[in-house]
Amino acid sequence: MSYPKRTALALASALAGSLVLLAAPAAHATVVDVDYKCKTPIGDKSAVSPIDIKGVKSGNGYTLTMSFQKGVSSSPVELGKGAMNPSAVILLGGAESGQVRVSGPANAAAVPANTPIKISDLTGTYTPKKSGKVTFTAGVLTIKALGTTTTCTPGNSPKPSLELDVTAGGGVQSSSDGGQLPKTGPLDSATALGMLGGTVLLTGAAGVLWLTRRGQRATG
Repeated sequence: MSYPKRTALALASALAGSLVLLAAPAAHATVVDVDYKCKTPIGDKSAVSPIDIKGVKSGNGYTLTMSFQKGVSSSPVELGKGAMNPSAVILLGGAESGQVRVSGPANAAAVPANTPIKISDLTGTYTPKKSGKVTFTAGVLTIKALGTTTTCTPGNSPKPSLELDVTAGGGVQSSSDGGQLPKTGPLDSATALGMLGGTVLLTGAAGVLWLTRRGQRATG
């Protein structure tokens, strides 16, 4: 085999190694439709809202964010600015059990009467206590407004919106079926793998130069 062909093969191998390492799966979001059954001061109501839960690495834990893509429940009267305060629980499953409470700011604008109430993003903190795969599923939503409380319970046994492989103390092994984690362990790992892939590429390039120089010496 000629040296130019060996050079091309060495470069291709280096690039392939880099691409394989960079192909490590990154965390991603799974949007789940949640059928909320709400107990309101004026009777029972129901609404389906797509929910996703994301986690961002923060210290030894994660900041969880629960997002509602559609409004739920409604009020027979207008809710003035700041009149409504939402909170919810995220249920833990898998390696851990229990729940994480998340809450959000009051409504920034008035909510007209008899219109779906748009829930702001709700946030809370989760710190792993056990190692293994942990799931995060939308739980009960509570809306307090004008001295009343509306409780909305998922009625369709929704699937988890987020799934992580964690280690106690905040470490992360890997992640799947769950929200995009821009600063979580899985992405940090992917970054590290990318750097390692770059190292492989550089090593391959060094091999190419070595082969080229050797070929020149052999033919010189």
